[in-house]
Amino acid sequence: MSRIGKKPVEIPAGVTIKVGSDNEVLVKGPLGELKQMIDRDIVVDIQDNTVQFKRPTDQIRHKAMHGLYRSLISNMVVGVTTGFTKKLELVGVGYKAANTGNLLDLALGYSHNIVLEIPKELKVTTIQEKGKNPIITLESSDKQLLGAVCAKIRSLRKPEPYKGKGVKFVGEILRRKAGKSAGK
Repeated sequence: MSRIGKKPVEIPAGVTIKVGSDNEVLVKGPLGELKQMIDRDIVVDIQDNTVQFKRPTDQIRHKAMHGLYRSLISNMVVGVTTGFTKKLELVGVGYKAANTGNLLDLALGYSHNIVLEIPKELKVTTIQEKGKNPIITLESSDKQLLGAVCAKIRSLRKPEPYKGKGVKFVGEILRRKAGKSAGK
């Protein structure tokens, strides 16, 4: 039983939701507009200022999609009203981050700097204070794109379990290992 799928999505003031003929949901708000294709089996019902999702049967596939699309549309509504923010921290000696527009320049201990082009839908800022780890802040109205870009940046140098060096999310707790113990 999908409990998530049964919850209605509240539409705040200033946000409009339209369903196209090919089951494409368009959400417009103060921070932009987002589109999402919905499976043809799931019915989107817009009444007053709520959106309900209905499934035709209780098959596992329909139950899974019921909750999935409800969550995606809910995230789109939050995205166009308040937006999403993720912060990444570079832990390690000599690790640096700088940005010029949407080009992100990372020094992660390799023989060369890594230059990433961040999609134009995201806003990137970098903070480099003396005595503190560099922090990359990414902001967007699209939660899926934001998570994908953060995962890509993190994959360039994942945090290792012994010293904790690498790219991690701010506030992330890493499982640490003890390392070698003295012999004899």
